[in-house]
Amino acid sequence: MTAFLDIAGRPGSDLLLIADHASNHVPADIDLGIDPRLLGLHIAVDLGVAELAAALNARIGCACILGGVSRLVVDLNREADAPHIIPTASDGHAIPGNAIGHDARQARIARFWMPYHDHIRARIAADRPRLIISLHSFTPQLETAPDDARPWQVGILYNTDDRAARLAIPMLADAGAIVGDQLPYSGKLLNATMNLHAEANAIAYVGIEMRQDLIADDAGVGLWADRLAFVVESVARQI
Repeated sequence: MTAFLDIAGRPGSDLLLIADHASNHVPADIDLGIDPRLLGLHIAVDLGVAELAAALNARIGCACILGGVSRLVVDLNREADAPHIIPTASDGHAIPGNAIGHDARQARIARFWMPYHDHIRARIAADRPRLIISLHSFTPQLETAPDDARPWQVGILYNTDDRAARLAIPMLADAGAIVGDQLPYSGKLLNATMNLHAEANAIAYVGIEMRQDLIADDAGVGLWADRLAFVVESVARQI
């Protein structure tokens, strides 16, 4: 199954980690019409997230569901009817292979987006996690906004349910992290997966956005896995 990758959790764990943009995989039968080097950039994948998810799994035993295709194939963290769920441009780069008709668009959503979210829905119904961790990473600087640096080390995002966020933000700040509350963008606007699976089910969640350069190597992944493991477990105990 290309749509997602499962990492089993520790028996009895009530934590679930979801990483929508953990892969830059493009199936062989899909031609995006782009330079392959773009698949190594933030427009194609949340850099460092797959490695950080695996490290958190090892530390706190959370089950993980990782998106299995690049966000340039279909953005798993968008509503199914969102205009840019299959992007034709990203951060100034054209994606000409995504200029497809309605039927092809619906077929791609059915092939990847639907089974991914069906799987999350089934897992939540079966396990009823106590806390969901939504894990993403962000670029320190967009190519289309070179003067707008993003200095935060980690951002915490949420929509209407801020139970976990309000606990996590001061914990990270107390640990010395430069933490952004609803930064570098707002969970009021970009929260599709958590809206669908956490908020709709009244399950507490913490949306974590790591700055990608901080988790670009094993040392960075290890450092932030230790910090986040403490925060996640502390939040889960207090929810």
